[in-house]
Amino acid sequence: MSGAQTNGGGPVAPVAGLLGRLAGGDWQTELDAALAAVGIALRVDRCYVFQNLRGPDGRLWMDLRGEWDAPDIRPLFADPKNHLHPYFPDFQRWIDVMSDAREINGPVREFEDAARRALEAEGTVVTWQVPVLVGGEWWGFVGIDLCSERPLQRSHGDVVRAVAASLSASATRQRADEDARLREDLYRAMIERGPAITYIDGIEESAPTIFMSPQVTQLLGYTPEEWIADPEMWPRSLHPDDRSRALAENARHNETGEPFRLEYRLFAKDGHVVWVHDEAMMVRDERGMPRYSHGVIMDISDRKRTEELGAFQAYHDELTGLPSRAMFEELLELSVGRARRHDGSVAVLSVDLNEFRLVNDSLGHQAGDALLSAVADRLRDATRETDLVARRGGDQFLLLLADLDRDDGAIDSAVMRAQVVAQRIQDSLAAPFRVDGTEVYVAASIGISLFPNDAADTGTLLRNAETAMYEAKRNGRSGFVLAPRSALDSSAKLAFVTRLRKAVELQRWVLHYQPVVDLDSGRMLGVEALIRWVEPDGTMVPPNDFIPLAEELGLIEQIGDWVVRELTYQVQAWRELEIDLEVGFNLSPRQFWQPDLAMRIQREFRAGGVDPSKVLVEVTESSAMIDPDRAQAILRELHDAGFAIAIDDFGTGYSSLSRLRDMPVKVLKIDRSFVSGVHDDRQARSIVSAFLELADGLDIVTLAEGIETLEELEFLRERGCKLGQGFYFSRPVPPEEIIALALGGIPTAAALRSA
Repeated sequence: MSGAQTNGGGPVAPVAGLLGRLAGGDWQTELDAALAAVGIALRVDRCYVFQNLRGPDGRLWMDLRGEWDAPDIRPLFADPKNHLHPYFPDFQRWIDVMSDAREINGPVREFEDAARRALEAEGTVVTWQVPVLVGGEWWGFVGIDLCSERPLQRSHGDVVRAVAASLSASATRQRADEDARLREDLYRAMIERGPAITYIDGIEESAPTIFMSPQVTQLLGYTPEEWIADPEMWPRSLHPDDRSRALAENARHNETGEPFRLEYRLFAKDGHVVWVHDEAMMVRDERGMPRYSHGVIMDISDRKRTEELGAFQAYHDELTGLPSRAMFEELLELSVGRARRHDGSVAVLSVDLNEFRLVNDSLGHQAGDALLSAVADRLRDATRETDLVARRGGDQFLLLLADLDRDDGAIDSAVMRAQVVAQRIQDSLAAPFRVDGTEVYVAASIGISLFPNDAADTGTLLRNAETAMYEAKRNGRSGFVLAPRSALDSSAKLAFVTRLRKAVELQRWVLHYQPVVDLDSGRMLGVEALIRWVEPDGTMVPPNDFIPLAEELGLIEQIGDWVVRELTYQVQAWRELEIDLEVGFNLSPRQFWQPDLAMRIQREFRAGGVDPSKVLVEVTESSAMIDPDRAQAILRELHDAGFAIAIDDFGTGYSSLSRLRDMPVKVLKIDRSFVSGVHDDRQARSIVSAFLELADGLDIVTLAEGIETLEELEFLRERGCKLGQGFYFSRPVPPEEIIALALGGIPTAAALRSA
């Protein structure tokens, strides 16, 4: 084997010229000659190069790109057209070894059984494989084989490494050239055919425009020549409400060299207003001195209109213009939070119109709608400006009386205030309404519930008010009833608290998982983890029954830590079965505000070998809106730690739309209250469509929750919703059932790919 060391200069010397051409030229052209030279110089039986290729099944395959064989040596593949071979299952271990930049060499008889049998079938007795790295990634490998019992020397490895290094240099340069050409093509397409205006401004005080792309004509009606010829065109076109802000930002950009980034309005040549997003970067010369400002202007008018429409429709009733139940519940949550902090009280009034159906039946639905609008006006007049009147749906309304005082810990004044408002409503409805020339009288039944005397949370507050309203109906229809104190007496609550503390101590939890489905292909892409409390007798307690109490008792951190640990174990178990799913889990409101949240859960997942990019952290919209500025910082920390972010129960919060574009959100989960029956509900269709348009404009993926029927699914697919979950596909199931769904598919989703 001394031939590899002849001619001086080490083992590479005989083939140095060819390897130089391989490194400096097109490797695909030079490869065959280089492999032949190496094979002859080293006196081996076979020399070859495989490049990695991702197969249609998602697994890694090896693609034979070049091969030299000594005389009388059978090629690796008898048919030259058959040049592909999977790593799995025979060479599965090679992926771990060579992707870690380690080599494989030695007698084949010492290899693991699967690889040994495959290599022996090729006639290989001894082999040496060296990985090729391109851009730090494993690209493929170079190999030499002996087909007889002879040893390979260290010098053989030196030559094979030299081939791998030359091949890496050529492929790296080729990839860089391709990337540069792609960037150049993309840039040219963006300038000449893209939807955005591209411009170059000077940095003088007047900031003259040096270049303006032709898209300015389509967007604003000016030709590039007109814009460049008039230095005052941009400031003159600014909307008065945005002028000072835009000029100040531009001055700051020119003075400091920091990026310019702003949304503002411009007047087009014909006078109509256009919303734009404008971004510019300072371009500097080789000495670091500013040369000019290079920017793009994009038309965002449609997005602005969608935001405004979506915000209104999500939080207002289309018929009466009153706030919707979603807005009501969001503000109720905030009001109860303030009352807890300041020892105050909150009242909820549930108002139901009696015998309203008779109006629809006798005068028609158009008259009924007119009556509902008139009732809404009287309810507004009967309350303070600080009180909230909302339409719950149908002929039901909700009132929120917030920031009520309590006298020395009593609740008499709050009760009195709620009763006064209830009586004022009854008085306001006493006068007749005039609908289509007909005099109509309306009466209402009203239920009243107060925090904290008969409810400790918003859900109970609403339920108690509704229960009291039905009691008022039974008692005489047009009156009001105060809700009784909570049915959960102190001894029962103490027993429940004791059981919950024991469950936390003994970790009596399980996780069930609900599939998340790609609505185009029907593939299960991920799962949402949902916790269950398992009692000693096997009874499962749903989270809504214990999570609020766990938050109140300060136990939620321990429960949350268990969820994260359990998720890491489960993801590892699925990975061993080659099941690769994104896993999502919910952060409770109290967890969301924990210090060092991102760092702690990132450390836990990484310790369990789970890539945070495969984890979707779900935060409810109401949690994110309690303190939006601080919430945005926390979401940014989670995003920077590698996690994907989802806003859960979207549409049930308030005032989040204006902030959504600034949050690092990947997924918007549309609440199931909007999805249920969406194909039959005109208002729900309008709201969901607005959500989908908004998310599409912000490049956010939409996920519809609670899909239960084929009609709901078809509506969402037609409107462009990307992901979905719900009982139509699967209920939350134990982890072992996810294995069956991942390997066998979800029956109700199977037809989506061909639909």
